[in-house]
Amino acid sequence: MYMTSDCLLPTLPERLARARGDLAMGLPCLLTHQGDRAVVVAVETLSRARFDALCQRFGVPELILTPQRAQAILPAAMDLSDPVVRLQPPAAAGLEWFKDLSDTQFDAGRRLAGPLHMIRTVQTPLHRLSIKLVKMAELLPAVAMFNVAADARLDDLSLASLIADEALEALLMPPVLAQVSAAALPLEAHDLGRLHIFRDPDGTKEHYAIEIGTPDREQPVLSRVHSACFTGDVLGSLKCDCGPQLRAAMARMGQEGAGVLLYLNQEGRGIGLANKMRVYDLQSQGLDTVEANHRLGYDDDERDFRVAAVMLRTLGFSAIRLLTNNPAKVQTFQNSDITVVERLPLRVGRNQHNHDYLSVKALKSGHSL
Repeated sequence: MYMTSDCLLPTLPERLARARGDLAMGLPCLLTHQGDRAVVVAVETLSRARFDALCQRFGVPELILTPQRAQAILPAAMDLSDPVVRLQPPAAAGLEWFKDLSDTQFDAGRRLAGPLHMIRTVQTPLHRLSIKLVKMAELLPAVAMFNVAADARLDDLSLASLIADEALEALLMPPVLAQVSAAALPLEAHDLGRLHIFRDPDGTKEHYAIEIGTPDREQPVLSRVHSACFTGDVLGSLKCDCGPQLRAAMARMGQEGAGVLLYLNQEGRGIGLANKMRVYDLQSQGLDTVEANHRLGYDDDERDFRVAAVMLRTLGFSAIRLLTNNPAKVQTFQNSDITVVERLPLRVGRNQHNHDYLSVKALKSGHSL
């Protein structure tokens, strides 16, 4: 008789990755906390057929939003200080009700009428984890949550399952990366270049370290943490300063003969390219970059710079001279045992199209611009 080995079962990071992937595809997953169980599904990717089937089986779900998103659709006088906001739909609410409240494209001409009722009972880790998962999937942070009776059978649904406390604790842990490959790569900035590829354990993202010249591991290395920006780095967008910053940082490393550029796949300050385009659309309607993030339901900045610290330590660096205007990056390195001996400003790329954007970053996010 053969017994299944524990090593054949998915690890917690793998189960988190599966839940995130299922939500991105519009599939539900199961969250548990002590005696409570809930089937959750991302509103953005939820189909009408699946919504109707879930309602028939479990009843009408509640809608889980972030406080930032709720502020855009609820009266300002309401208390939105909790980590999430729970809304009780009307008895006859269909999928449209959930979509309307979740998606900014319906804000200008909202079709819904009547008061919105907040659920005031105590929030649990189920609610917090559900929002974290859809954010990780780079979806609009809105969840339909179906409470599941203790005696309900779910075996036939083959749902990705997570214990909420366990998953939330794991998400607070420092990131773990695997260095999977590296090769010499001559660059315009310096013909002695080397590209290192790092990968998350669940295989969902890759991040890159570009070693320029011959940096001395015993000395503070000139470094830049740069988050992916397809529009600025590749297309030459004038709405941000990312492209000019990337090229200026690499040029300076080439001139000095050594440096490390850490290129993180955290597009749009961690919300993904699709949401970044939603932010741009909201900016065209008069919102600034921070206000637009909040209207979607996101924080000002959703990135995790601890990834860069892990990459530096893996490459053998413990002290850096950091090219940045962002004080949050300095603080993250200091909290991750990477010594920042010098912060060097990188003030390039201002133009008539991004002047207001950069001013908001300085005013609201503390950037040294």
